[in-house]
Amino acid sequence: MNISKYRKSNSKKDRCYLCTIDNQVILYTPKILNILRYKMGNVDHTRYRIYIDEVGNNDLQSSDDPNHRFLCLTGLIFELDYVKVTVTPLLEMFKREFFQHHPDEPIILHRKEIVRQKYPFHSLKDPKVRYMFDEELIKILRNLDFVVISVLIDKKEHLSRYSKWRYDPYHYCLEILLERFFYFLKDKNGVGDLLLESRGGKEDRRLKETFANLVKNGSQYILSQDLLSRLTSKEIKLKPKIANISGLQLADLIAYPSYRYIVEHYKLYEIKQYTFGDRIIDIVKEKYYKSRNGIIDGYGIKKLP
Repeated sequence: MNISKYRKSNSKKDRCYLCTIDNQVILYTPKILNILRYKMGNVDHTRYRIYIDEVGNNDLQSSDDPNHRFLCLTGLIFELDYVKVTVTPLLEMFKREFFQHHPDEPIILHRKEIVRQKYPFHSLKDPKVRYMFDEELIKILRNLDFVVISVLIDKKEHLSRYSKWRYDPYHYCLEILLERFFYFLKDKNGVGDLLLESRGGKEDRRLKETFANLVKNGSQYILSQDLLSRLTSKEIKLKPKIANISGLQLADLIAYPSYRYIVEHYKLYEIKQYTFGDRIIDIVKEKYYKSRNGIIDGYGIKKLP
């Protein structure tokens, strides 16, 4: 199907377009026409993907426990072609340099296992190997081109403030994250989709339903047709950890340092101990999504409620 020609209708008020498609004349609004033209490949938009990981859980009943009070979703935005050509080959070469493995059983970078130096990361128990690993990882994160967005919810405050309306904390954070991803795509005149690590049967089904409803009905601040104009899929993508997706592994490495930065930034509590994650924070602060004036709050980081 191709658009052979289109012209503006005579009615300036309606601001519609008459499109001739396969000898059929159809009337479209500008927004719907833009979606149609993208689907047909007539508009050259850069394609992006946001890879999302979380710190914490969505259990509201555990919010009194300081260790479970907060939930934070962090998304890393990459150009899709850049992931294929640069990010994935670089990350695979990095893993081969430090960890021996068979291609049938690829190494999956996971922050907790790396910190604990558990198999297959046991070689990091050697201080020299650990030093070289840390330095190379810092170099990779600094040089890669990506944008970070993190949304944190204080579940205890959310529970006390909204006695009746208790939106699932994970889904609430995802909606706010989606809105900021939309604004990023709009700024770049790009299109994109979302990819998360699969959480299991029931959780995955609920997540897919929530996302489908968001796309169908829009969010509090973004209309459905506007979302559709920037999203390349009406469905959220979910992949298991074993899929060895570079974007998800990088999101896993950055999610906790970003969480640490946000709780300190908003003075939710103080973390005094210096860790390797603080070096990652120094890099991430330069990669947060920002306003045109360089503001991070409300753009690259957001606290709820």
